[in-house]
Amino acid sequence: MVFGLHPGGYPLAMVVEHSCKPLGAGIRVAIAVARFNEEVTEGLLRGALAALESAGTAGTDVTVVRVPGAFELPLACRWLAESGHHDAVVALGAVIRGETDHYDYVCNAATEGTLRVTLDTGVPVAFGVLTCDNDEQAQDRIGGKHGNKGTDVTLAALEMVQLRRSLAAKQPRG
Repeated sequence: MVFGLHPGGYPLAMVVEHSCKPLGAGIRVAIAVARFNEEVTEGLLRGALAALESAGTAGTDVTVVRVPGAFELPLACRWLAESGHHDAVVALGAVIRGETDHYDYVCNAATEGTLRVTLDTGVPVAFGVLTCDNDEQAQDRIGGKHGNKGTDVTLAALEMVQLRRSLAAKQPRG
């Protein structure tokens, strides 16, 4: 813990230092994957699982559930977060723009719903829903020129669990 001091001698802020390198040992993670745009979402899932494996998360600490589409992700994430069996949840999906407003509605619902689950439950829910204009953009984000976003959001979820644990362990005594 590091305290910044005001010139008058009282603390300005408390900074809790934690490792930015996510270590997954002992962290229980649930992954909710949309089946719609399955070629893309399976690519995201491969990246997420590879990230967990390389971070040392045991296979027995990983739960994967599938839902119809991105619109259904927030409810599945809520059920997973509220179960008490998971330290973090990863939401994976892909919404590719079409010729109607449906894209906007699904993107907004998935985004706002997932955020709400995080804030309502206190369980980190990593948002790995691609919102792309076309298939090429989606492919670029599942291992193409933009890396694998499934990997990126899973590492973010692990980091948030570490941060939460670090904050809980280093609370100042009053």
